[in-house]
Amino acid sequence: MYGGDEVSAIVIDVGSYSCKAGYAGDDTPKAVFPSVVGSIEQTRDTVDSKPEKEADSASDSKNGAKPMDVDKAKTKRKLYVGQELEFRRDNMEVISPMKDGTVTDWDIVDNIWNHAFRRRLLINPEEHPMLIAEPSTNTAQQREKAAELMFENYKVPALFLAKNAVLTSFASGRATSLVVDSGGGSTVVSAVHDGFVLQKSVGTSPVGGEFLTDCMMKSLESKGVVIRPRYSFKKKEISPGEYKIVDLDLPNTTESYRLYCMRAIASDIKESVCRVPDTAFDEVAYANVPTTSYELPDGQTIEVGADRFKIPDILFNPSLSQTIPGVDGFADSMSVRGLPRMVIDSVNRCDVDIRKELFSNILLSGGSSSILQLKERLEKEVLEESPQAARVKVMASGNSVERRFSVWIGGSILASLGSFQQMWFSKAEYEEHGVSYIQRKCP
Repeated sequence: MYGGDEVSAIVIDVGSYSCKAGYAGDDTPKAVFPSVVGSIEQTRDTVDSKPEKEADSASDSKNGAKPMDVDKAKTKRKLYVGQELEFRRDNMEVISPMKDGTVTDWDIVDNIWNHAFRRRLLINPEEHPMLIAEPSTNTAQQREKAAELMFENYKVPALFLAKNAVLTSFASGRATSLVVDSGGGSTVVSAVHDGFVLQKSVGTSPVGGEFLTDCMMKSLESKGVVIRPRYSFKKKEISPGEYKIVDLDLPNTTESYRLYCMRAIASDIKESVCRVPDTAFDEVAYANVPTTSYELPDGQTIEVGADRFKIPDILFNPSLSQTIPGVDGFADSMSVRGLPRMVIDSVNRCDVDIRKELFSNILLSGGSSSILQLKERLEKEVLEESPQAARVKVMASGNSVERRFSVWIGGSILASLGSFQQMWFSKAEYEEHGVSYIQRKCP
């Protein structure tokens, strides 16, 4: 049995928007960086002419992480992770390893892990047990792939895969709760009972922070606001305190990188001015709300009016997004439900005996749950639709850092418990029973 008390475990949570990594027992993650990466396709001849690039991947292979083995005949890609994304590079595409909350490109995830361990935490993964947070909707095949990568590439001594919802529940000190996790790529509602996710209760929706950001961007564009990405201009001081904007011409910038930079700005606008309306959004009622001003990086000041309330209300009423010009509707807009509906449906799929307890323990987590007034509005709407006997209580940490990182914090608490140390899936067990044993060790 693995009994490493004195070496602290590493907790890592790769979400659809950002990757959080740090030591178990800490109250916040040490490293937080975007979980998208920049990728430049390189043909054979460019690789040979750049020895310093080779040094990078050589160090990867020395550490047991294979350099990108996506070598299709000629092309090889160089990936830029973390802070390397902030610099504009010619022909750099921004790609995400996730689609709808599940991993589609393991090579990128491998690079993100590598970056987290070796560049940010500066540890040797062979010396630390790893607790990995995974989505509640993860398949057996995905879990085995993660375990295999960890044991084979990083040679970790022990591993545990824990579900996001369970960790959020632990972070708030509960074993039973209904977790509403609204992240970057999607919103997931799942019931947790005695520390286990009730699989049949899990409901997902593609409306997450990034979708809201897109709606914000399209809505501003339709009103004639031009969001200039940070890299596309420079400020020139003409007299003290007065700046002239000089446009830079960078023809080789990819569309995906331009969008990535514009989204970062639109996302900040959303976080700064948006709040959830007290009642369902109505164009007429909100037509003359006072506007809030926001200064863009290039110095122009925009006024945001009804959109402050309209954008967050998409969480409650996804069909609102169809009224914004240029927003792609969902493939099947009927199946996309608002938050209150998802909560009720999720509770109804659970056993009758625990419904009451779930209604009184609704937990909000994830970055998008930090929007002002979200908790009050959700509580009000669920109350209207729930059975009379139920006491509806929506809880959210008052601290937005704790809301954003609740999954990671739960992992940090769990991995540092003395009673948890016998739960690890150790390397010895992996070698003896094979990778499928993870299903038994980590329910």
